[in-house]
Amino acid sequence: MSVGLLALLDDVAALARVAAASLDDVVAQAGKAGTKALGIVIDDAAVTPRYVVGFAAARELPIVWRIAVGSLKNKLLFLLPGALLLSYLVPWVITPLLMLGGLYLCYEGAEKILHALVPAPAQAEDTVATGPQDAQAQEDQRVRGAIQTDFILSAEVMALTLASLTTESTVTQAAILAVVGIGVTLLVYGVVALIVKADDAGVALAANDRPASTLLGLRAATPGAASGPDRALRPVTRGFGRALVVGMPYFLSGLAILGTAAMLWVGGGILLHGLEHFGVTAPAHRVHDAAKWMAAAVPSLAGAAEWLTTATLSGLGGLVVGGLTIPVAQFVLAPVTRRVRALLGSAKAQAAPAGH
Repeated sequence: MSVGLLALLDDVAALARVAAASLDDVVAQAGKAGTKALGIVIDDAAVTPRYVVGFAAARELPIVWRIAVGSLKNKLLFLLPGALLLSYLVPWVITPLLMLGGLYLCYEGAEKILHALVPAPAQAEDTVATGPQDAQAQEDQRVRGAIQTDFILSAEVMALTLASLTTESTVTQAAILAVVGIGVTLLVYGVVALIVKADDAGVALAANDRPASTLLGLRAATPGAASGPDRALRPVTRGFGRALVVGMPYFLSGLAILGTAAMLWVGGGILLHGLEHFGVTAPAHRVHDAAKWMAAAVPSLAGAAEWLTTATLSGLGGLVVGGLTIPVAQFVLAPVTRRVRALLGSAKAQAAPAGH
């Protein structure tokens, strides 16, 4: 009996070791895949705060929460099972879809640079209506728009993750996709929540004349003049609060620039690897050779020099490709899209009387 129990415990321990190894593999591959989606994550964090502009401060975090929940639904309910089905039924389609996503990233990055160099004509700003029903309708519209934009970026994140996996186990693939999807969503929208409330926090810090008492929870209990610690800490908190208020616009601008550069770098890299997959190896080899040459030229910073060269050349390639797609998008795809929407709207208008 004791021998059977020991054998059972040994089997349980072996299973536990296998499970732990599998979990380590999931975490390791999820971390590796998540770093490849860094450019998309940065751009998502830079773009999302604009969806709460114009709303009351009390609605900012609820709006971010609604968008985050929609992003999780995009990843876990639609994109994750869709990616697994594609990889199981038609695995050859993953690389073309990934390249299509890379092309989209290059287009987005190039378009942002074009708009920065040649600003579009000024348009009336989108203001929030004063009526509660109108404000709620506009909030719903903003949230829908943000979730739709997130769907495209999330699809690229999941495709990048799937393409980088080395395991053939469907369960492990699903676990890694889920970990990356949840992790990216928490990272992006956690950062967005901090960004949209940073100015409010800065104003509160700058206006607080009793920071030490507030920090210790003594302000309500001991009203009156500021204490010695309050007076000592007040210049620091006021200075930090004012720096937050003044610095946030510059931080957002820098984040937007970094996001644009990352989109071009990631998009260009995706296209290079995709071309290699289809036998067009010369562009990727040229970038690789240039990176190795730069690493050899600066041996003390070989790793950084190699990475920076690869990212720069991939970004420049992405910028060229993205620039070439702008006329196609503006003069071919945009008119076709408007025409299709007009036809659909006309069809709905004609079907409405019949429905009544």
